[in-house]
Amino acid sequence: MKPLEGQVALVAGATRGAGRGIATMLGAAGATVYCTGRSVRGRLASGDSRPETIEETAEQVTALGGKGIAVRVDHTLEEEVEALCQRIRAEAGKLDVLVNDIWGGETLHELGLAFWKQSPAKARLMFDRAVYTHICTSRYAVPLMLERDRGLIVEVTDGDSFGYRGGVAYDVTKMAVIRLAFAMSRDLRRTNVTALAVTPGFLRSEEMLDGFGVKEANWRDAVKTMPDFIASETPSYVGRAVAALAADPHVHRRAGRVVASWTLAREYGFTDLDGSQPHWAEYFERTYGKAYTVADDAAYASWLGGAVETVCPDWPRY
Repeated sequence: MKPLEGQVALVAGATRGAGRGIATMLGAAGATVYCTGRSVRGRLASGDSRPETIEETAEQVTALGGKGIAVRVDHTLEEEVEALCQRIRAEAGKLDVLVNDIWGGETLHELGLAFWKQSPAKARLMFDRAVYTHICTSRYAVPLMLERDRGLIVEVTDGDSFGYRGGVAYDVTKMAVIRLAFAMSRDLRRTNVTALAVTPGFLRSEEMLDGFGVKEANWRDAVKTMPDFIASETPSYVGRAVAALAADPHVHRRAGRVVASWTLAREYGFTDLDGSQPHWAEYFERTYGKAYTVADDAAYASWLGGAVETVCPDWPRY
């Protein structure tokens, strides 16, 4: 029996990249996976020139041994998110895993540009797509978990530290979902529903491969122009990380924290598709000669014991 057989997952933002990798690896572990996004066959998302669709993702989920269900949803629209969750309740009767991977900021981030030169309109759209959508989706999906007092919420971010990410709007967006996982974990602390954040390393996504003019079969050719690409990983690596977390009966010990694919690979013993175990932190320290900073117990210490929880320990009211 596969470890996630009988479990139901929702991967919000499953069209490509990490979302597709997570959806397919949850499927490989036996889960039924609702794969949502805006790009479907014959109708790509507005302004999106990428060819990937959620139907392709769902078909890969099924081919790997799970059950993939593609549902077109614009997660910026509350009514569509609510309808999706009502459908999951009607069809599956439960939800075990929620993955918030919606991003949509590929053409919006302005890395390396000082904030006083960045576009406020792009920043607002990025926050709307990559933060609001996560909050909205959790609002309607998590009650399905609370009905059974069990479940896992995964916020997909970039980086397992609190360090600056090279652009104000991008930095705030990626830190926001790390903080969202933490904040949700505080609201959920008296339940058996776990919220946490996960980051991939240097992701060898479809768009990244195209940007370097290579395919997965010859991806190492891109190392000539981008040496750090040698430490990259496929989207399936973080997918296996999420599947391992979903199968872990003690996952609650990670509530509120952010953890990396490479850290989980060592702990759970999984590999990338080629049998390797890319480890971005070790590569960074070896290549740049500086310690890799991670959000550890000390980093999170100031986030705990806030005034609200001290003065009003019964918050939130369920």
